[in-house]
Amino acid sequence: MITIEANGAKIPALGFGTYQLTGSLGTDMVATALNLGYRHIDTARMYGNEAEVGRGIATSGIPREEIFLTTKIWPDDFAHDDFLRSAEQSVKNLGTTPDLLLLHWPSKTVPLDETIAALVEAQRKGLTRFIGVSNFTIPLLRLATEHSPIPLVNNQIEYHPYLSQDALLPFHRKLGIATTAHCPTARGKVMDDPVIKKIADAHGTNPIQVTLRWLIQQEGVAAIPRTSSEKNAKSNLKVLEFELTPDEMAQISALRSTNYRICDFAFSPVWDAVA
Repeated sequence: MITIEANGAKIPALGFGTYQLTGSLGTDMVATALNLGYRHIDTARMYGNEAEVGRGIATSGIPREEIFLTTKIWPDDFAHDDFLRSAEQSVKNLGTTPDLLLLHWPSKTVPLDETIAALVEAQRKGLTRFIGVSNFTIPLLRLATEHSPIPLVNNQIEYHPYLSQDALLPFHRKLGIATTAHCPTARGKVMDDPVIKKIADAHGTNPIQVTLRWLIQQEGVAAIPRTSSEKNAKSNLKVLEFELTPDEMAQISALRSTNYRICDFAFSPVWDAVA
């Protein structure tokens, strides 16, 4: 497995996302993914499936120390005491301490310095090994790093072939933090893309695999595709078996001029300008 080193953390570049995987399906898919070879599992308090994810890890038979587990705290719990209670609840739900605890989205109401202080305290209390953020822009990430005496290791952001992050990714690298791409296949949109399909045909693969390979072949980038199918979870691991040429990487990167964003809500920050 390709791993990304970021301020002391070693993050497997291909992870398994669990959004909307609840109940027995969530538990079974986490266990299945781990037994297929995944070693990076992503969840969040908001997903309502931390307990299922924890059970999946416990029943997989894979040693806990081999797994990199991420969870995220929702902005409703960003006030200092609420945050710590939420982080403690995550540990209870999961039945284990997460490796990485993220702020799920920036808050427009709770001061960032208050939440970062709580995030740092959560790490010092042993509620997580590493800390980071999600859906943060360059200005917000700059503030977060200024407020944190502990280096952040990750910013989880929407990133796929139709959304440029050309401003943010170099800033991540400058700070030494990893990029984790959520919505990595634009929720399946890549399946119908003629450019990606042509590249997939040349490699005897499919557009999902090519897209995931394009992501993890970039410096410091991880991807966390979600699937409820064992067949697709196994297929996604094939990205570790081939490489894209520089020309193929450039062809896919050229698609980002569309700037198609999926996760843009009333509570979203003002996104970084795109050249």
